[in-house]
Amino acid sequence: MLEVFLKTVPFFGLIGLGYGAGRTHFFPPEATAYLTKFVFYFALSAMLFRFASSLSISEIFDPRLALVYLCATALTYGIAMTVAFLRGLDTPTAAIEAQCAGIGNTGFLGVPMLTVLLGQAAVGPIMLLLSIDLIVFSSALVILVVGGRQGGGMLQILKTVGLGLVKNPMIVAMGLGLTVSAVQVHLPEVLDEFLLLLGAAATPGALFAIGASLASKSAERLEIAVWLSFCKLVLHPGFVFLGAFLIFPTDPYKGLVAVSAAALPVAGNVYILASHYGVAPQRVSASILISTTASIVTVSLVIGWMTQLVGL
Repeated sequence: MLEVFLKTVPFFGLIGLGYGAGRTHFFPPEATAYLTKFVFYFALSAMLFRFASSLSISEIFDPRLALVYLCATALTYGIAMTVAFLRGLDTPTAAIEAQCAGIGNTGFLGVPMLTVLLGQAAVGPIMLLLSIDLIVFSSALVILVVGGRQGGGMLQILKTVGLGLVKNPMIVAMGLGLTVSAVQVHLPEVLDEFLLLLGAAATPGALFAIGASLASKSAERLEIAVWLSFCKLVLHPGFVFLGAFLIFPTDPYKGLVAVSAAALPVAGNVYILASHYGVAPQRVSASILISTTASIVTVSLVIGWMTQLVGL
């Protein structure tokens, strides 16, 4: 367990470095925004494209794992929405809280960290889980928020969802990479080296950007943020574990990757969506701050326990 914790320290150390730079204003919010854009549109996209181009659909898509993760995330999502409705919240706000509860930072934190901690074989399962988050649950959020406000206009809602998916560089990068793989085109060595070099910037850049962005987050509505962080860090990985190892047993290694990914803190893009739609950005901000801070310990515990369980 201690060995796993020590392996995660450098990753969270980079987040802490970014937080310090942002907190002292050495790295202002404008710089954080541009660094995030660089990572999102260039470095992380290059990493995902390169990974996807070397994998086949069969290496990524596992129906049983997809079912387990989809059901576990939907269950977490449903619990968070039910609690929100019981508190008298409207549909858009309940949907934002559910997004905090069920969607982790798989893109910026999971892809770079878990591939290092769990090995290159983790890439396929991680990309599957990331695709489910982006395609299924991000789309669900848009439908619930926009639909809840407009009370109709399904064609417009679907158009908004479709444009959001097409404009997401992570989805585009994975799709193009899988296309290259499907037609069995081997990347020229020069292009492969270019993508490797650019993709290498994703890990330190993403972690530093996470930390710097946390410096501007507030801890308002603390009790709600703690509840949503509990859902994300405890309930979500717990449900994935039950599904992957007890209800619908999957390949143990893939189950390990899925549980580890589910244990990641609240995704930063939830705040972007909350700000864009003007729905409870403060509580999302607090949830990201609290869950990321707590995950320094919880992620290490989950990965350490799971690796011992599967004998990795």
